[in-house]
Amino acid sequence: MDEQQALSAFAALSQETRLKIVRLLVQVGPDGMAAGAVGEAVGASSSNLSFHLGHLERAGLVRARRESRSIIYSASVTGLGELIRFLLQDCCQGHPEICALVLDPLTNPCACEPEPAEG
Repeated sequence: MDEQQALSAFAALSQETRLKIVRLLVQVGPDGMAAGAVGEAVGASSSNLSFHLGHLERAGLVRARRESRSIIYSASVTGLGELIRFLLQDCCQGHPEICALVLDPLTNPCACEPEPAEG
């Protein structure tokens, strides 16, 4: 990913509805969601949703596929991974242990488990 692509991705994510869409699609996983369900989940009208999904797709952060009469959207793991790599490519000036603090929640499956309740 070059700097212009990163700027496009960050610009896409800098809007509240688009950030909600990406986070939702990451949670849903590779099966994705129909556009209408995405709109309902984030509270966006169809025309507004179409605008936001188009912006995210052009930025390489979501993908669309047709299934019968529906368009299914999913997060682009490749695009999101490239953005993370862009941020970390010059990480830590030779001290990879610092980057481990950032990457551990992504690579440690236990990091996704909820914290135990107190008391």
